[in-house]
Amino acid sequence: MNLGASEEESAQEIHIPADINWEMLDKSKFFVLGAALFSGVSGALYPAVLMKTRQQVCHSQGSCIKGAFTLVGHEGLKGLYRGFGTSLMGTIPARALYMTALEVTKSNVGSAAVGLGFTEAKASAAANAVGGLTAAMAAQLVWTPVDVVSQRLMVQGSNGLVNSSRCCNYVNGFDAFRKIVRADGVKGLYRGFGISILTYAPSNAVWWASYSVAQSMVWGGIGCYVCKKDQENGNTVKPDSKTVMAVQGVSAAIAGSVSALITMPLDTIKTRLQVLDGEDSNNSNGKRGPSIGQTVRNLVREGGWTACYRGLGPRCASMSMSATTMITTYEFLKRLSAKNHDGFYSKS
Repeated sequence: MNLGASEEESAQEIHIPADINWEMLDKSKFFVLGAALFSGVSGALYPAVLMKTRQQVCHSQGSCIKGAFTLVGHEGLKGLYRGFGTSLMGTIPARALYMTALEVTKSNVGSAAVGLGFTEAKASAAANAVGGLTAAMAAQLVWTPVDVVSQRLMVQGSNGLVNSSRCCNYVNGFDAFRKIVRADGVKGLYRGFGISILTYAPSNAVWWASYSVAQSMVWGGIGCYVCKKDQENGNTVKPDSKTVMAVQGVSAAIAGSVSALITMPLDTIKTRLQVLDGEDSNNSNGKRGPSIGQTVRNLVREGGWTACYRGLGPRCASMSMSATTMITTYEFLKRLSAKNHDGFYSKS
C-alpha cells in the first residue's frame, strides 16, 4: 500500500516512490544506519536549539545572532555545543524508540484506515498523525531526562537568566545528573514530563499530518511541472530522485513551521519548568518551584503574552531545517534499509 500517493489522479500519471512500511525494512541496518545519520544531523542543528533555549529562559528578548556571536567570542565554537554529548547519548536510544513506534503505528493504522474505506490520502494523513502522536509519547520516556540535563548545561552562564542566583553550576552532564537526582530524586529528571507530552505529542501529530497533506498538495499542484516526462510512456511522468527529495524537503519545511507556531507557547513553558524551576525547590523556605500557572503568569508579567513566543525565530528555523534534513535523511535511510529495492514506484 502506498500511503504517500495523491488522492486524485490527474490527466498525467505521476509515478512517485511508494512508502516503505515496517515489514519491508531490514531492522538491524535501519537502526545502525539511523544512529549514525541522525547523530550527524543532530550535531549540525544543535547550535540553533541551544540559542532558542537560552532565549526562552532570559528576562529580556535579545538578538539571537548577537547572542551567538557573544557566546562564541567568550567560549569559542564549543560554547554552541554545551550539553551536546549528553544530548547525543540520550538521542540515540530515544530516536530508535521513536522510529519503531512511528513505523509500527503508521503501518497498522494505515492498513486499518484503508480497510475502513478511507481514501489513500486520508489514510495517509490519519496514519501519520497517530504515528507521530504515539512515537512522541514513547520517546519522551527517554527524551525528558535528556532534555532536563542538557538544557541546564545549555543555559549555564547565560546573561539575564531568570532566577540565576539559585542555579547550580555543572561540570558536565554526569555532574548535572548527580546534582539533580540528589536534590529532587529521580522525579527531578522528569520535571516537565506532563508539559513535554502536551508539547511534543500534538506537535508531532500536527507535523506528520501536515507533512502528509503538504506532500499531497505539492505533488498535485506543481509536481507534474517539475518532473521529467518519459516520452516512451506517453502521459506517464516519473520524477527523478532530486525532484522527490525537493518535494519532501519543501513539505517538511512547511510542516515544521506550522508545528513550531502552534506549539511555541507550550515549548517555552516546558523549557522554563525544566531549566529554572527545579532549582527553586531547594530555596531557603523549602517551597517547591512555581506551577505551570505561575510560570505562565511570570512570563506574561515579564513581557506580555508575546513572551510565550520568545525564541520563535530560532525555533522556526531549527524546526524547519530539522524537518527538512530529518525527513530527507529518514526517507533515504528507509530506502537504504529496505529488504527489496524493487517496486519502489507507484502511480498517483
